[in-house]
Amino acid sequence: MARKLPMYKAISEGIAQEMERDNSVFVMGEDIGAYGGIFGATTGLLEKFGYERIKDTPISESAFIGGALGAATKGMRPIVELMFVDFFGVAMDQIYNHIAKVHYMSNGNVKMPVVIITAMGGGYSDAAQHSQCLYGLFAHIPGLKIVIPSNSYDAKGLMISAIRDENPVMYFFHKSLMGLGWMTPFDEAIYDVPEESYIVPIGKAKVVKEGSDVTITTLSKMVYEALHAANELEKEGISVEVVDLRTLVPLDKGTILDSVKKTGRLLVVDEDYKSYGVSGEIISIISENIGNNLKALPRRIAYPDIPVPYSRPLEKFALPDKDKIIKNIKEMMG
Repeated sequence: MARKLPMYKAISEGIAQEMERDNSVFVMGEDIGAYGGIFGATTGLLEKFGYERIKDTPISESAFIGGALGAATKGMRPIVELMFVDFFGVAMDQIYNHIAKVHYMSNGNVKMPVVIITAMGGGYSDAAQHSQCLYGLFAHIPGLKIVIPSNSYDAKGLMISAIRDENPVMYFFHKSLMGLGWMTPFDEAIYDVPEESYIVPIGKAKVVKEGSDVTITTLSKMVYEALHAANELEKEGISVEVVDLRTLVPLDKGTILDSVKKTGRLLVVDEDYKSYGVSGEIISIISENIGNNLKALPRRIAYPDIPVPYSRPLEKFALPDKDKIIKNIKEMMG
C-alpha cells in the first residue's frame, strides 16, 4: 500500500526497514538521535532502535566518518550523516583516501558498505558555507557511488539500495525537497511511497517527461525547474524531454544518449558549480559519441564559479531556474 510521504519520512522509513532486516546496520552523526537530524532524515529511529544503534556523536566529522570506516572493515553497515556537504573538508582524508580506496587497495578483500548521507543546495540565504552541492567533487574520485533523489519515492528506494550495496555510497538530498514544516513547502517532491521495502536501482536514470525537440538532463531540485520550463515551452510548440539522472556514479550514459539521439539537442541544468563538473562531463559524453549528429551545440546552465551569496536577490540571480532554461532552449531552437 502506498501513501504520500515527504522525503524526510521516506528516507527514515527506508533506513528503519533495513535496520529491522539487518542487525549490522547502524546510524551515527550529529543530532541524529533525539532531534532526528536537522533535516529529519533519522526521525523516529532512536525510539525504535535505541542508543546502541542510533549514535549521536560529538561535532567531529573526522572522528565519526573515520569510525564508520573502521566499523565497515569489521562487517558492520554504518550510515553516517554529514550534516552539510560543505563540512566534508575535515573528513576529506577518511572519505577520499580510505573509504573510497580500501576495497581496491585490499585487492577486493575488504568490503566498504558505508552510506554517507548529506544535505546540499541553495535558495535559503544560507551563504557560502551551507549552500553548495559539491557532488561533482566526489564523482571525480574512483570508488564512491553517488545518488541524488529528486522525490520521496526515489529517496526511499535509493536509500535501501545504498545500504545494501557493498561499496561506499554518497547519498545527497536537497534541503528544499525534504518537506520539513519550517522550510518553504515543496509539494511536488512528495510522491506515493509504498509501505513495503523496495529498491530503486543505483545507476539508472529516469525519463520524467518525454519530448522530441530537446533533451534536458538534470537532477535533484532542478528537475522541477526543468519540468516547469518544459510545460511552458510546450504551449509554444516546443517539445522537451526531461531526464532525471538520479545517480551520478555510475552514470546512466545509455539513457542520456538515447534521449539526445532522439531530440538532437542537449541542455544540461546543474546546481553544482559550472567549471570542471557534471555539466561538462555529460556534454563531453554526448560530443564524443554523437556530436556530429546534433542539430545544435550542447549547452549548460550551472552555478557560476563564485561563492554562494548570502544576499537572497544575489543568490536567486546566480541559481539556475525556469526562465534561464526557457531562454536557452529558445535560442537552441533558433
